[in-house]
Amino acid sequence: MSNGLAGGQPVLILPEGTTRIKGVDAQRINIAVGRAIGEAVRSTLGPKGMDKMLVSELGDIIVTNDGATILGEMNVEHPAAKIIIEVAKTQDKEVGDGTTTSVVLAGELLKNAADLLDKDIHASTIIRGYRLSAEECVKILESISEPVSIKDEDILLKIAAISMGSKSAAAGDLKNFLAEIVVNAVKKVAEEKKEIKDGKEVKKLVVDQDLIKIEKKAGGSVRDTVLIDGVLIDKEVVHPEMPKKVENAKIALIDAALEIEKTETDAKIEITSPEQLTAFLEQEEKMLRNMVEKIAKSGANVVFCQKGIDDIAQHYLAKKKILAVRRVKRSDMEKLARATGGRIVTILDELSEKDLGYAGLVEERKIGGEAMVFVEKCKDPKSVTILVRASTDHVVNEAERAIKDGIGAVASTLEVGKYVYGGGAIEMELSQRLREFSKKVGGREQLAVLAFADALEIIPRTLAESAGMNAIDAIVALRAKHSEKGGINYGVDVFNGKIEDMKKLGVIEPMKVKKQAILSASEATEMLFRIDDIISAKPKTGGSTPGGKGTEGGTEED
Repeated sequence: MSNGLAGGQPVLILPEGTTRIKGVDAQRINIAVGRAIGEAVRSTLGPKGMDKMLVSELGDIIVTNDGATILGEMNVEHPAAKIIIEVAKTQDKEVGDGTTTSVVLAGELLKNAADLLDKDIHASTIIRGYRLSAEECVKILESISEPVSIKDEDILLKIAAISMGSKSAAAGDLKNFLAEIVVNAVKKVAEEKKEIKDGKEVKKLVVDQDLIKIEKKAGGSVRDTVLIDGVLIDKEVVHPEMPKKVENAKIALIDAALEIEKTETDAKIEITSPEQLTAFLEQEEKMLRNMVEKIAKSGANVVFCQKGIDDIAQHYLAKKKILAVRRVKRSDMEKLARATGGRIVTILDELSEKDLGYAGLVEERKIGGEAMVFVEKCKDPKSVTILVRASTDHVVNEAERAIKDGIGAVASTLEVGKYVYGGGAIEMELSQRLREFSKKVGGREQLAVLAFADALEIIPRTLAESAGMNAIDAIVALRAKHSEKGGINYGVDVFNGKIEDMKKLGVIEPMKVKKQAILSASEATEMLFRIDDIISAKPKTGGSTPGGKGTEGGTEED
């Protein structure tokens, strides 16, 4: 690719075949891509949203309306599309819910920005206006959100139910059933930690979502889903003679092999007679018997081993009536330690009674035709397990996604301690207040603030559309309500197809989810808008480049 002339000759800067799209053309391509991604998931928003069927190259099928899953499975080529998908991943990782909202909002912000470009407003002015709008939205959210604590179980149940309500596996009364499981799980693993803020020591509630293990098995119905006060290990008891059920279990957690390991350095043992071989084998057996004796001496009647257990060691453990499970994952070992209060021991000689964990019951059960070990009835478990059941693998997976959304929503509510009203009510209020704010901004940035305010209305508009309402009528009615005194909580009642007070209906959402969605969408829009030059390297194999057809300035839009 040439750029400029030197003595009448083109100067080669980029390799032959490289595509370059500059200026407004580059911005318009990015806007078109961002809008396309937003439109792809827009119809899935809310409890009346539609599902998508995703079929992979191998023919694997996923049926879902979970924004993060849809975008994660989409095989996109364009780099701008990948940036928008990063928004969803960030939202999912940070708060566990609100992925569709953030992507739909980003698409609408890009669309409105394109309209401003047509009016000859510079990209820098639009970016500045959008940034001011996002900052103002955060301030408004902080001021109008309402407080919640771990004791407000009714509020937490509503938050969990609302976040799961859009999933088909949690439709109807099932969302309330799953919400109870989710809230109980989060409350069990929530911990109060002290931290220094503005020079003062403050207490903060922290929820480590990794401590809530989710196991899924097809078979039965969603109503068979249970919360286990402990850990479910997807392994079986190693020896048939071992007990399959132990009550008042004293649990040893061992991160060492119960077998004779090879020496650290290369070694050769020469055996020249049958007597020597017999003595060698007897010594091995004696060493394994001693290992089992050490475990029995500590008082343990259940053993979870991260590494292998030799056949002879299994035999001796069975004789001692000790239930043993081998090759348990490191993450499961840590969860067992948190649930039972035990300590993971690396050196077997140091195992003592004080290292043992406790569980009211350890039992091997068959679930969906597979043996699994249940460690339950723990005294004060700081790690719990949700066993998800449903009729088929597709429904189980969707139920799991619903539960993860619920956990994310409840956890983020407790960590920030604030909630807002859903159904598009908060977006409508933010939109209304941004219009007031735009008068203070002035200049050309005012138009960008107004564009941001209009973009926020995409959420209530989409909810109205998915409920079969007239979207324009709904937006007009909402604007009227939010301009009245006491109309701050009015949103779209998707089940009855009308405008209603969300506070009265109990439709509430975590403030953190809304805040993160607005910030993520705003920052992604800003990043894409700053790009005024797309330089795409020549592909190594046949096919078009992400931005064009192989000629400078050429574009290829789907």
